[in-house]
Amino acid sequence: MKSLSRIGFVPGCGCCHKPGMAAPPLLTLQDVALTFGGTPLIERAELTIAPGERACLVGRNGSGKSTLMRIAAGFAEPDKGERFLQPGTTLRYLAQEPDFTGFASTLDFVQAGLAPGDDPYRGRYLLESLGLTGEEDPSRLSGGEARRAALAQALAPEPDILLLDEPTNHLDLPAIEWLETELKRSRSALILISHDRRFLTALSRATIWLDRGVTRRIEQGFGSFEAWRDAFFEEEERDKHKLDRKIAAEEDWLRYGVTARRKRNVRRLSDLHTLRKQSRDHRRPVGQAVMTATEGEASGTLIAEARRVSKSYGDRKIVDDLSLRVVRGDRLGIVGPNGAGKTTLINLLTGALAPDSGEMRLGTGLNMVHLDQRRASLDPEATVSEVLTGGRGDTVDVGGRSRHVIGYLKDFLFSPEQARTPVSVLSGGERNRLLIARTLAQASNLLVLDEPTNDLDLETLDLLQEMLGDYAGTLILVSHDRDFLDRVAGSVLVSEGEGRWVEYAGGYTDMLAQRGRGVEAREAKEKVRERAPRADSPKEPQKEAKAKLGFKEQHELKTLPNRIAELEAGIAKLREVLSDSGLYARDPERFRKATALLGAAETELASAEDRWLTLEMMREA
Repeated sequence: MKSLSRIGFVPGCGCCHKPGMAAPPLLTLQDVALTFGGTPLIERAELTIAPGERACLVGRNGSGKSTLMRIAAGFAEPDKGERFLQPGTTLRYLAQEPDFTGFASTLDFVQAGLAPGDDPYRGRYLLESLGLTGEEDPSRLSGGEARRAALAQALAPEPDILLLDEPTNHLDLPAIEWLETELKRSRSALILISHDRRFLTALSRATIWLDRGVTRRIEQGFGSFEAWRDAFFEEEERDKHKLDRKIAAEEDWLRYGVTARRKRNVRRLSDLHTLRKQSRDHRRPVGQAVMTATEGEASGTLIAEARRVSKSYGDRKIVDDLSLRVVRGDRLGIVGPNGAGKTTLINLLTGALAPDSGEMRLGTGLNMVHLDQRRASLDPEATVSEVLTGGRGDTVDVGGRSRHVIGYLKDFLFSPEQARTPVSVLSGGERNRLLIARTLAQASNLLVLDEPTNDLDLETLDLLQEMLGDYAGTLILVSHDRDFLDRVAGSVLVSEGEGRWVEYAGGYTDMLAQRGRGVEAREAKEKVRERAPRADSPKEPQKEAKAKLGFKEQHELKTLPNRIAELEAGIAKLREVLSDSGLYARDPERFRKATALLGAAETELASAEDRWLTLEMMREA
């Protein structure tokens, strides 16, 4: 492949842009193709990234999205095609598996991605915004911490182009919503791969679809994509049907109508061969998984009941005075930041863990199946077939009925050849599909799903949602996917901090409307409280909390979140102005004004957050 320019740090010269003309593309891929092991993965891919672009790259698991992203970033070479990057364009790529080799701390890792002239403080700001200190040892990071550090490194230089491959993987809800806000404010061109529908819809203004090795593009965001894709498949199926009918007619002529001139017959026979080749070469869309949960005997009406249940680890409260009743058929979603204790809460509700105080009662006739988000229950040395059969023969028991393992694997889009494949070589999406296949084969009347959406493509997510909608048993679900919660959950149990959990009717969006805010990061809430006035503060003492807020206080509580958001946006702009290292030399007066405005805005923000926290505590009281 011809690579006409590599990744650089020099700002663009702008010599190709004239007033009244559209800015030239920053990055172009033309006629890119790549084959793995004799099988074409990418056959004819095109990609154009213009300044300020906001596009999502979508396609089935295994369609080659990550490979195409790596080619765009310059980290992979295709078999053919051309890549052009405008000279001086800066580009950053977020890989699914970041490499921390040789770095002593997360801050070192992030600052290594900065170029001369970049703001040296932005890396630390991003790390702290994502809940890290910068002092973490990269070799000891969890999956979520590694993803946060990699995000900080990609965002810190504020590049011309950002290529993000599954940026929300392993992030909790507060981090996802923070990232969404940060990307909306960014001026970088953005190409995004994600399975999070809400995230894609909020950020994309164009959609690039990689399907059977070919890219197709619409100048609309992800919200319009699925209807367009379905219409495309319908039209393609009609065209294939017409082609098959034409071949049948020509074959009928070949058998019964070869009586005309020889020259014409030769041409028609050649045309028939061409039609047959078109039919053979036609690649149908990848099939959909077939998901059906195996339902056991019905449970009793009561599933679980907690009465004033509490659980602590040392001085830290995980669950404090929880009273909750789960009955047959409920769909309970559990949401909260990482570290809030969601797994501990599930273990309490299912009887796997005893509470420190209070009473936990389980119903009768429970037949529970638990899907573990860590995939720890999969032996990496076992084959795909052995995971389903337990290493005994070639059949799998699906709800008391014996099925051949190959047939059952096909329902979940595994090929017959993969039956003997070790788990260790499967992709993240394939491992998750395998776990779901094993989970659904077991008879149950209570499904406990801990992050079931990780690494699933959008079509498989749709099918999982449909299956859960038809499931007659009870569902307890932990998820950071807001759209998935809206479609599946009947109520949402939310961590309010310090061990308090509150149930809201409806899905995630309904919870937002009732609660007035999303799920806050535990670290962020602690920082806000650290800024609250102390008893010896010279500020005016707070009035004693009233049982009911007055009209003025209710108005303040309602309007303060918008004011806080405005202040945060203004602070971000001022920091962007001050990040120019040459500003003081060029315009010292502007530098002094921006510095003064930044100090005033940060003071007002702290005051607004303190006031909101006080009013919120009064409202809760």
